Amino acid sequence: MSDASASIDLMDSIDPTRDRKAEHIELALESGAQLGTSAFEDYYLEHQALPELDYAKVTTATEFLGKRLEAPLVISCMTGGTPEAARLNEHLAIGAQEAKVALGVGSQRKAIEDPSQAATFAVRRHLPSVPLLANLGAVQLNYGFGVAECQQAVQMIEADALVLHLNPLQEALQPEGQCDFSGLVDKMAAVVAGVGVPVIVKEIGCGLSARAARMLIGVGVEILDTAGLGGTSWARIEAARARDPEIGELFADWGVPTAESIRDLRALGEVTLIGSGGVRTGVDVAKAIALGADLAGIAQPLLGAAVESADAVVAALARTRRELEIAMFCSGAASVAALGQVEIRRRGGR
Repeated sequence: MSDASASIDLMDSIDPTRDRKAEHIELALESGAQLGTSAFEDYYLEHQALPELDYAKVTTATEFLGKRLEAPLVISCMTGGTPEAARLNEHLAIGAQEAKVALGVGSQRKAIEDPSQAATFAVRRHLPSVPLLANLGAVQLNYGFGVAECQQAVQMIEADALVLHLNPLQEALQPEGQCDFSGLVDKMAAVVAGVGVPVIVKEIGCGLSARAARMLIGVGVEILDTAGLGGTSWARIEAARARDPEIGELFADWGVPTAESIRDLRALGEVTLIGSGGVRTGVDVAKAIALGADLAGIAQPLLGAAVESADAVVAALARTRRELEIAMFCSGAASVAALGQVEIRRRGGR
């Protein structure tokens, strides 16, 4: 499928009678919304023909937010706030608990503005023992939200942490976008100090640069999520919604590729780092960790599974974990910590 035809497919998917959240789900499932420029393809893990390991003793277990995970995975924040999302979030939550991985929900702004939508995010009952992440757009701190609303989002779902997502390109292209990103660092600092749970800051598909990360670390943010270029193209999705596919194509490859964002952020020192954006397989997870991430985030591939069933989510996560185990075994890494120390090379020596 060419880029041009992908844009046409996205345009053809729009139903003007549906709300924005429902459109986001529908368009995110379109193949034309996916990009392959995470830069994971530019790297390879050095194969160990003599791994000196028993495959049966390779463990993918790790810890996140004080809870044990059976794999270093976060189901990235995706949806909520529309009737279709309640079923999807339930399937994702059941899958996350079965696989013992973390789960983030989509932006809860709509549920704070309209409490009747809170039920679409209410998945804690399915997640008794793994981390659950609340989520709001950081830009909302310039549009009437503050620490109280952030606490409300956390309390709404009994979350272990709060994600503040950054999305300037999406807002700039969105017909109803909110584009005042001025003065956010100080307001985010107030949230970090006052919300009562750890704060995770992530992009949504354009990646975190070292400059942005330094500002966030400087105000006490201890967990960053790259959400880099290479996964869902919100430029294409929002341009399709705005009926302006040309600008969507212009900005479709705008951002920091995930692999490069991971390397840049890890160089800044001690911060918990989630590598996400175009993570589609267990090999991608292994590369993300070898490049410097502590965990990896997966979104769109699991959205497709969630449309099908909770069992499909469980199966997809099991497959990803199996792929990760094989990559670890063949790299000579018996643990996630050891995987972070293995040799990873750039193709062509670049």
